[in-house]
Amino acid sequence: MLTKKQSELLRFIHERLKETGVPPSFDEMKDALDLRSKSGIHRLIMALEERGFIRRLPNRARALEVLRLPESTAPAQRAQKFSPSVIEGDLGRVRPAPVHADDDQPYVASIPVMGRIAAGTPISAIQSRSHTIPMPPDFLGVGDHFALEVRGDSMIDAGILDADTVIIRKQETAETGDIVVALIDDEEATLKRLRKRGASIALEAANPAYETRIFGPDRVRIQGKLVSLIRKY
Repeated sequence: MLTKKQSELLRFIHERLKETGVPPSFDEMKDALDLRSKSGIHRLIMALEERGFIRRLPNRARALEVLRLPESTAPAQRAQKFSPSVIEGDLGRVRPAPVHADDDQPYVASIPVMGRIAAGTPISAIQSRSHTIPMPPDFLGVGDHFALEVRGDSMIDAGILDADTVIIRKQETAETGDIVVALIDDEEATLKRLRKRGASIALEAANPAYETRIFGPDRVRIQGKLVSLIRKY
């Protein structure tokens, strides 16, 4: 279900496209919805795009396509629902977080998805950027962030499941107990809990079916720390 402002903007874009074939400008959308700034329009567009009502066409300024209206039964790719999560407790377990109550401004940050990460059997290192996802700023904090799609079940006891999307804060250091993206021998990326054992680094799974792997410090580079998680439902 769309909020009132989201519905108003969607219909305004739809009517303008029918009349002229050209989407309205941000200033025109701002004036039509009686908003104070264009940033509010940006947030509404991101919400509509995430819900599958519109699509922004690449490499074209002001290029918007209306995929469906709320009452439409025309085929369209439905937006997947996401449940943001936060980290809690000494073990860093991931739990579902409450959805922001003000749905007019639910997402303001666009996080790049950089491929897949292993939480089980090894996969290749982090890939290049594939797409972006919107995130509430309350679940990010300071710093630069990226997202990775989880493959595997080695972190299930930490609340991280296969097909989850993890949000990672970029950083090169971490403390014992942090869940991190670790790059092993510059070729294998994995999501594990970090344990420092003297001069060695242990990458610990959160599933008894997987063994803890121990490496020399020169073999492991920290790429970032888990700060949030998105689950499709």
